[in-house]
Amino acid sequence: MSANILLSITHQTPATWLILPFVSLLLLIAIGPLFFAHFWHKYYKAISVIFGALVGGYYLIVKQQPIIVAETFAEYTSFICLLFSLYVAAGGIFVFADFESKAKINIVFLLIGAILTNFIGTTGASVLLIRPFMRVNRYRLKPYHIVFFIFFVSNLGGLLTPIGDPPLFMGFLKGVPFFWTLQHLISPWLVAMFLLCVIFYFFEKSNSQLDDIDVSSNYTQKIIINGKQNFIWLALIIGSVFIDPNVIDGIPFIDMHGKKVSFIREILQLAIAFIAYKKANKHALQSNGFDFEPIKEVAFLFFGIFLSMIPALQLLESAGSSIAEPLSHSVLYWASGLFSSVLDNAPTYVNFLALSLSMFGLSVNNINDIHAFIASNNVIYLEAISVGSVFFGALTYIGNGPNFMVKAIAEQQGVKMPSFFQYIAKYSIPILLPVLLVVWLLFFM
Repeated sequence: MSANILLSITHQTPATWLILPFVSLLLLIAIGPLFFAHFWHKYYKAISVIFGALVGGYYLIVKQQPIIVAETFAEYTSFICLLFSLYVAAGGIFVFADFESKAKINIVFLLIGAILTNFIGTTGASVLLIRPFMRVNRYRLKPYHIVFFIFFVSNLGGLLTPIGDPPLFMGFLKGVPFFWTLQHLISPWLVAMFLLCVIFYFFEKSNSQLDDIDVSSNYTQKIIINGKQNFIWLALIIGSVFIDPNVIDGIPFIDMHGKKVSFIREILQLAIAFIAYKKANKHALQSNGFDFEPIKEVAFLFFGIFLSMIPALQLLESAGSSIAEPLSHSVLYWASGLFSSVLDNAPTYVNFLALSLSMFGLSVNNINDIHAFIASNNVIYLEAISVGSVFFGALTYIGNGPNFMVKAIAEQQGVKMPSFFQYIAKYSIPILLPVLLVVWLLFFM
């Protein structure tokens, strides 16, 4: 998701009641699978579309602001095209890591996944690695394995490059140098990885499911990969992300009141996904249990989230513009993080980046202002917003697109995943929040 939606929103503050569809949808996502699972799984598509259409229709008919709806839909299209393409391409790669499920093996796996995320993105790494990770732990797989995978691979791991996580890519498009993240954010990344490894180790040691069973002779200690040709399609999809009319001159685009909206990139991604699926190794698809249900769930739910959160983003922008004195970078770390956990971290990042620049008389739309900001002592604001937006995306299932996808894939394989609130109460607050607190104390207090 990009920043266009945020930058096109008018300064008129919407009525507070307009966030009710967004809040209601989040609430239903949280309690639906827990209290009325059959009804929710049968009708969640219709519910999400209705909530999104209500807000979209209001902005079209009542407020007569079609450009906001059009840009939001364009942002959604770019978002889902990338997720869909990566899902299809990675789904045709079957990776079987035949190792015994031990704490050190799983920690190495998660760390490799966290590093890989910076090369193929949180979505690509999540789809590629979640099934092999579950296979390694097939005799003792617990929900906490999937949750820590979301922490490591689907979110926190992707802090080091703009490819790693959508918020950082938005910063790159705005003018933040490609290697700035690696140079400035490596320390928070290392601290977070270390703390998560320590906590995960204790979880592993408490998992005694195989203590009375000797299965060590069942493992070949080999890695088997089928469908290697799909790595080519995966690389092409990742490369297509950079085909952006806002970055490269000459690429056709749709002009929306001066905003360059991409469509060539999305067509190319869907075309690659189609070829990847048609040419995929059938054994790899079958071994992965590949079908389109997980990505369909993500597509429908985020359609409603994208449209219904327009008023929430407007209210956030309005609140930021009314601030009389500059906020501290400490406040922006927590604010950008907490909003990222429920509003999707890419637009939240851009909104707080714009706020930070405006506090010092600079503009997020001026690349020279971006460079001046980075060269000044105020660069700590960019560091705080970057870390907050990426790390806090793991606080809820909806904080980052891959979270829901990993959850859906795990449930498809029979893992009883925690509900929305259980995830927060059992894992986010007691495990992730202390890690975020330590990072704040060390780097942003």
